[in-house]
Amino acid sequence: MSNEKFRDAERKQLSLLAAVEKKTLVWMAQRMPPWVNSDHLTVLGFVAMFAAGACYWAASRNRLALFGVIVALAVNWFGDSLDGTLARVRNRLRPRYGFYVDHITDAIGTFFLMGGLALSSYMSPYIALGLLIAYFLLSIEVYLTTYTIGSFHLSFWSFGPTELRLLLCIGNVALFYRPVVGLFGRRYLLFDVGGAVGIVGMGLMLIWSAVRHTRALYDAERLP
Repeated sequence: MSNEKFRDAERKQLSLLAAVEKKTLVWMAQRMPPWVNSDHLTVLGFVAMFAAGACYWAASRNRLALFGVIVALAVNWFGDSLDGTLARVRNRLRPRYGFYVDHITDAIGTFFLMGGLALSSYMSPYIALGLLIAYFLLSIEVYLTTYTIGSFHLSFWSFGPTELRLLLCIGNVALFYRPVVGLFGRRYLLFDVGGAVGIVGMGLMLIWSAVRHTRALYDAERLP
């Protein structure tokens, strides 16, 4: 398999914490022990996402496991965010391999996370399924954009994976103390409300991106 015709996509990271996160990751990568490589970090991030799902499942019997989710998400951020930075700092880049492995593990890890939420009793299975479908549809749009336009978007509307992890951690703390909330005179699971907002938000991001990129591609390949 030849690398001659492969062109790495332009990475666009415009999230709220992107600048601070980049400096932090470079600082950590420069101090990482030589025996640790990017593959180790990728596996660590993947296992952590599986652990987060398992903790959500365990929270159906003991809500203290919700704090285990927070720890697992922190470990996932460490592994998933640092693996690419470590490769760039050490000039050990494998663009195709890194892109594929990073995103297939993200997809499977997200499946485990949503599965754990569906079994947690803190979120309705249908809401968890809706979130998973919305995430996969948005991911498909990102990957199609990467292939057809050559730009890889790591964030939408100033929100990226790191901001979403932080939001989920804050939600876990709130969930521990108040799993049910009142809204419009009725009682709902807190994470059902948050999940519904997430589904709508990702749906709007998908529509906005699809329309914008379809127009850009149409203009670029307009027929005479």
